[in-house]
Amino acid sequence: MGCRIVLLGMPGAGKGTQAERLSARLGVPHITSGGLFREHLDKGTELGRQARAYIERGDLVPDEITVGMIAERLARPDCAPGFVLDGFPRNLAQAEALDRTLSEMGTALSVVPLIRVRPEIALARLSGRWTCRDCGAVYHTLFSPPKQEGVCDICGGKLYQRPDETPEAHQHRLEVYEEQTRPLVGYYRQLGLLAEVDGEPAVEDVEIKLWAVVREACGSK
Repeated sequence: MGCRIVLLGMPGAGKGTQAERLSARLGVPHITSGGLFREHLDKGTELGRQARAYIERGDLVPDEITVGMIAERLARPDCAPGFVLDGFPRNLAQAEALDRTLSEMGTALSVVPLIRVRPEIALARLSGRWTCRDCGAVYHTLFSPPKQEGVCDICGGKLYQRPDETPEAHQHRLEVYEEQTRPLVGYYRQLGLLAEVDGEPAVEDVEIKLWAVVREACGSK
């Protein structure tokens, strides 16, 4: 039957960490829009060339290009057993386009977990984030530090703080989420797909609760 998941939550909710763990448990791809953009730009695909034209002008990439990348990715054989989408959709138009894409493929989403955290918790988490330059793995000074300071556990790459990791930038990201992405909560609730999970306990505790939600929706053992 497969398990097709969209993971929702504000920046700092822990979506990336939990998406990786869900992906490993289910044996399905963890797909991020950022990862797809990098892939298409690196490979110089037609969609990548279209996206680059907007990026170089400093404009937002239109939804149809992002949706095109997602549709191409979901059509690959490794997504047949399912997938975990993290960071997409970001707005109602993208959500509706995703529904149409899946319908054309003869399938649909299984469940949409929402990882809930308070804004002040999200801001505290975001302020200590470090990212691997090579593989993109994310660490946190307090909650998930690397074994060796400044070095990625996974690939040995150098960790850095992105230039947009300022308190003002984080606050703006939360405001954008409230404006554009939070409406997805109501959208998926109406469709009967939303399942809320408390994202404030320890990572392992959140994983257990999230897995219970996914197992119930997908029938996974």
